[in-house]
Amino acid sequence: MKHIAYLMTILALLTGCAQKEPKHYTNEVLNRMTPVKDQGDSETCWIYAMLATIETEHLAWGDSVNLSPYYIEKMMEQEPEAPKNKRGEAATLLRLMEKYGICGYDAMRTIDTPAPRFVFMLGAEYTPQEFARSVCAPGEYLQLMCTPKKPYYTESELETDDNWLHDRYLNIPMDSLFAKTERAVRQHHGVCWCDEGHGMAIVGIAHDDEGKKYFIMKNSWGTDGPYKGLEYVSFSDFRKHTISVVMTKKAYGRP
Repeated sequence: MKHIAYLMTILALLTGCAQKEPKHYTNEVLNRMTPVKDQGDSETCWIYAMLATIETEHLAWGDSVNLSPYYIEKMMEQEPEAPKNKRGEAATLLRLMEKYGICGYDAMRTIDTPAPRFVFMLGAEYTPQEFARSVCAPGEYLQLMCTPKKPYYTESELETDDNWLHDRYLNIPMDSLFAKTERAVRQHHGVCWCDEGHGMAIVGIAHDDEGKKYFIMKNSWGTDGPYKGLEYVSFSDFRKHTISVVMTKKAYGRP
């Protein structure tokens, strides 16, 4: 999402980006991650954010996958309800991945590359669906939101146009959502975060020289920024602007 109006908004939100000199942060936790990608002028940040979350989760296990956002973008062309702007939510990625599968980044590095029929990994051949199940089991991830308009600790549809598959999220109070997120990141889990206009993967926690705390987020706008593709979102801004968070059930504390 690199439209000018939204870019100006997000630069104001992401503390440090709007300052003349990069702000100094001390990283308390910085989890392992795959290389930062660039979504270009597309509105597919939700794809990049959720795939980056899955990749960080695997790296925490000692495994390594680097997944192609272009494969999912290509598969959207088969969805009659998919918007022309290709927007979506983190749960949308999980649904599409379960249906169509996924492939590695090296197998599909651009949207113009033909989608592969098979995935080759460690000498074995998989269909994209089989490969997807090996990196993300159905039901492995839990979708969370916070809205006082719906009963807490029940599942409700996330009310946004980007949720065109009508996925349901577990609604919990912000204090709980924040605590679950911080705990998951400190335990090295991948976490996907979305506000009303953008999505990123949370990969760490930091503080500034005054002791103010931040989530470190892996963005999908390339590495030209002052933090080489990372952004620092304050805990207070997380509480104000979060629409949804996605993490594994294990990270949340469910069996």
